[in-house]
Amino acid sequence: MQRYAEITTEGIKYAGSKLKLLPHILRLAEKVQPQTVFDGFSGTTRVSQAFAQAGYRVIANDVAVWSRVFGECYLLSPHPREHYQDLIDHLNALPGRDGWFTEHYGKPDGLKKPWQRHNTLKLDAIRAEIERLDNNEKAVALTSLILAMDEVDSTIGHYASYLSEWSPRSHREMKLRLPRIIPKTREHVVGQSDVFEIASKIDADLAYYDPPYGSNNDKMPPSRVRYASYYHLWTSICLFDNPPLFGKAKRRADTSDTLSASVFEDFRRNETGRFVVVEAIERLLQQTNTKHIILSYSSGGRATADELNDVIRSSGKLLEVIAIDYKRNVMGGMRWTNEWVRDVDETNREFLFLIERL
Repeated sequence: MQRYAEITTEGIKYAGSKLKLLPHILRLAEKVQPQTVFDGFSGTTRVSQAFAQAGYRVIANDVAVWSRVFGECYLLSPHPREHYQDLIDHLNALPGRDGWFTEHYGKPDGLKKPWQRHNTLKLDAIRAEIERLDNNEKAVALTSLILAMDEVDSTIGHYASYLSEWSPRSHREMKLRLPRIIPKTREHVVGQSDVFEIASKIDADLAYYDPPYGSNNDKMPPSRVRYASYYHLWTSICLFDNPPLFGKAKRRADTSDTLSASVFEDFRRNETGRFVVVEAIERLLQQTNTKHIILSYSSGGRATADELNDVIRSSGKLLEVIAIDYKRNVMGGMRWTNEWVRDVDETNREFLFLIERL
């Protein structure tokens, strides 16, 4: 565990970040000694970065374009990080300029904003320059730009709403820095596919799944827990497509509920009375073409403990469960793998399941 604690990863502020779980995820993976690991919902790629640094070959996948960019930066960059220092220095030296981001997210118009104007001017100048780069330079520069903008925002950690008053960090000047690119020792793969399209085709030994579970709060609108709406600005920065916007937060039109909903964030029950997300987890576990699976689950998720336990047991043998209690800052292994069900009622608990496929 100590050597895993020394692994360093990077990422943006992210709902459900697995940063604190990385040593436990790596310990579970070590038990089954995989060569290749499939990270099916790679998000900020922190877990993929950790697997790569631990020596595994990684297949990182997520539907978000910014997740693919992060993966290309950290896992696929063909040069050592120092190779990109001149590029980062050049981008930092660019004078600010008016552009699409300043027009919509920097100009005073009575609405709350994610960034102050001096930083959107820098964003516009740097993003325009990045468009001239080749693919591997572009991935590194975009990752650096997103990390830098994340450090000067005026939000509570996502972009579905913004703070009423400017945050202290938003007054700082945005500055790019070199991402911690992982030295290439294995031939990693980065994709941007629906996980159901590739789970049965993946050539890997272990799958790690951390689906974007919807909240179990019935009063919370589903749009408030959808990752496409939370991180729409990173999508706009990567695509540079000046999309149509809507709402006070000026979200991308393609992040509306009807267009960007994930089955794992679905808060409804189906006609049989089962939660849609429960059936989605069951389908994913049964379709996955790996010998072992590590599944993350939060006690705040839509699936109930009994339902999820049944799904896991119908898909394979539950080898081990780790429970992390954030309130008490403790971690404990379950002596018997069915003990986790009675402990799930406690709030703010995270579970890791190591499953052997049937």
